[in-house]
Amino acid sequence: MTSTAPEATTTGTSRTELIIGGMTCASCAARVEKKLNRMEGVSATVNYATEKAQITYADGVGVDDLIATVVRTGYTAEPPPPPPEPEPEPEAEAASEAGGAHGARAPQENVDDTALAALRQRLTVSALLALPVVLLSMVPALQFDNWQWLSLTLAAPVVVWGGLPFHRAAFTNARHGAATMDTLVSIGTLAAFGWSLWALFFGHAGMPGMRHGFDLTVSRTDGSSALYLEVAAGVVAFILLGRYLEARAKRRAGAALRALMELGAKDVSVLREGREVRVPVARLAVGDRFVVRPGEKIATDGRVVEGASAVDASLLTGESVPVDVTVGDAVTGATVNAGGRLVVEATRVGADTHLARIAELVEDAQNGKAAVQRLADRISAVFVPVVLLLALATLLIWPAVTEDRTAAFTAAVAVLIIACPCALGLATPTALMVGTGRGAQLGILIKGPEVLENTRRIDTVVLDKTGTVTTGRMRLMDVVTSPGADEGELLRLAGALEHASEHPIARAIAEGAEERTGDLPTPEHFQNLPGLGVRGRVDGHDVFVGRLLSGSPSGEPSPDGSPVDRPVLDKPLLDAPARAVTEAEAAGRTAVVVVRDGVALGVLTVADAVKETSAEAVRALRDLGLTPVLLTGDNRAVAESVARAVGVDEVIAEVLPRDKVDVVRRLQAEGRTVAMVGDGVNDAAALATADLGIAMGTGTDAAIEAADLTLVRGDLRVAADAIRLSRKTLSTIKGNLAWAFGYNVAALPLAASGMLNPMIAGAAMAFSSVFVVTNSLRLRTFR
Repeated sequence: MTSTAPEATTTGTSRTELIIGGMTCASCAARVEKKLNRMEGVSATVNYATEKAQITYADGVGVDDLIATVVRTGYTAEPPPPPPEPEPEPEAEAASEAGGAHGARAPQENVDDTALAALRQRLTVSALLALPVVLLSMVPALQFDNWQWLSLTLAAPVVVWGGLPFHRAAFTNARHGAATMDTLVSIGTLAAFGWSLWALFFGHAGMPGMRHGFDLTVSRTDGSSALYLEVAAGVVAFILLGRYLEARAKRRAGAALRALMELGAKDVSVLREGREVRVPVARLAVGDRFVVRPGEKIATDGRVVEGASAVDASLLTGESVPVDVTVGDAVTGATVNAGGRLVVEATRVGADTHLARIAELVEDAQNGKAAVQRLADRISAVFVPVVLLLALATLLIWPAVTEDRTAAFTAAVAVLIIACPCALGLATPTALMVGTGRGAQLGILIKGPEVLENTRRIDTVVLDKTGTVTTGRMRLMDVVTSPGADEGELLRLAGALEHASEHPIARAIAEGAEERTGDLPTPEHFQNLPGLGVRGRVDGHDVFVGRLLSGSPSGEPSPDGSPVDRPVLDKPLLDAPARAVTEAEAAGRTAVVVVRDGVALGVLTVADAVKETSAEAVRALRDLGLTPVLLTGDNRAVAESVARAVGVDEVIAEVLPRDKVDVVRRLQAEGRTVAMVGDGVNDAAALATADLGIAMGTGTDAAIEAADLTLVRGDLRVAADAIRLSRKTLSTIKGNLAWAFGYNVAALPLAASGMLNPMIAGAAMAFSSVFVVTNSLRLRTFR
């Protein structure tokens, strides 16, 4: 469970978050929101997907008042739980194993899992019991003597136990003067079941040898020998299927925040009186000093007080090049120490950290993005009351006109049966199941039906550079040798030294050298020069690989203040290598010089390479009528170089994570409907803010969970396929819904006039379901 304690916002107001229970459709969320906003001094937003209410309220209102209002509306609300108490120091290790602050969310996850498992069990049992009932009722060849009593035995638990959530919700809504789809499902199934009971015990349906066939003749009948057990059981099973798919999608709604928080370190080595003590991150306080070894995550935002290293911040910033840090530099929690040992002093902890602020951005974006009102719920707001009134009018008017109460009841039942939303319940989940199944084969994951509407409206697609348009990994690009130098020798010497380093640029050079030359020699006297490069002896030569050197004297201090015995470049770089350095810097690439015994052998350039398929992907997106925009935290030279390579005209560079959200909002303010494609944690908030979020499956879990569409293969070309498939699935759903309501509109007058007996009504409803499923299956042929 994730609830926030009341917090002050502005003078005289407070803000809190409540967990709302009992909502079964988007209209429920609208009702709760409407009731809360009617309270004086209250402004509330209720999100059906996350089952949360974000509320700002004046001083004269208390949390208990808010909860009471929700309860009076017919739902439940839970007050914010108190923050978890930190574990005592001796139990630090146990708390760490439990996940520290993460453990506070486990109970809610367990509750969600339990509810989903219970719904799955209810669906499974109902489907297994309903299937033979449908077969026996629809296929006369399967009907044996007294088969109807077996059908009753199988259908009864489906209607009573399987349909209990619908009956309970209908009763609750009725108490508060409301009617939803639950109301129609409950009344329709109970009416069908009740009529079947009457026909079995008081009519002719219970006689031995009774056969149940389809009579396609439109005529008035008393229906005393007709059974609708398959209608009652089938509707419950089908609607449960839709609810299960919906619940499973809602279960994933909060996964973005969980993925974000899992990025942080769980425990940390804090310096206490000169000793390292391993404690949970939750126990860190501002001013604490902690140790970060190579390969470890930095526990929280802080300032380096000892050591020098390279920090890989790609998870948070999207930057592919690690940042060199030394004493006095700021570091961010959840980034990875890729080099030497660091001692960091904590400057921000808990909710104040950079990672926590990103998580807050994602949550605010999710709560601020109103859930798309399902078409079925919108129409049912009028459809359900109309059907109920029509059934009641039929029951009252018929006796007055014909004095035939049995015919009146038969016609009224026919109205409820024909209006029972079986096809309506299948319209969205079947199309979504087939569409998402086909999408999975093509490397596309669609989060839910609310995503599809946005794919039809987007006109701008924002592409994050690192990991989306580019590989997100440093690669050796060019080798430029000095006159007389051998390229193979240069690569062997540079690769040998860089192979001993942990720096990502060094790894790129070592991997590139090994690919081109084979085995690399082992260096001697290896020395890492923080912020400068590496040096050592290879094959009897003094070799240096690093930043461009001048003839400065040996012993010049390194960036951290310590003396470094670095080599002297006896001669300046010649034309070709010098031009290579200039061109690399202009293109935003990293250039390093290779020096052997004081003589420059040449220059190596390293960069984050553009994916081979990115240019083709941009062309495909343009063909869909979309305007591509390149968005990155890298410098403008790098961004424009990549944009030229893939054919993007509009570039937005040098943006921070928070700026990416602002960029998306600015584009939306200009009247554009924006899709965002990204893969890093820094993209998660922008993905949630965009009208359509598309995550690369090769990226972080936070980005994937915050997005609406996920490209499993990590191939940007699939983004165009994802949009086309989503649009096709949306059109199929709309076609299904149009049919589901269309046949009701056409058949209701016939049923009310007595021209359609309940058996024909059941057959029509079954046919509508077959039509919906068949129409959805056409998505399997999507190319």
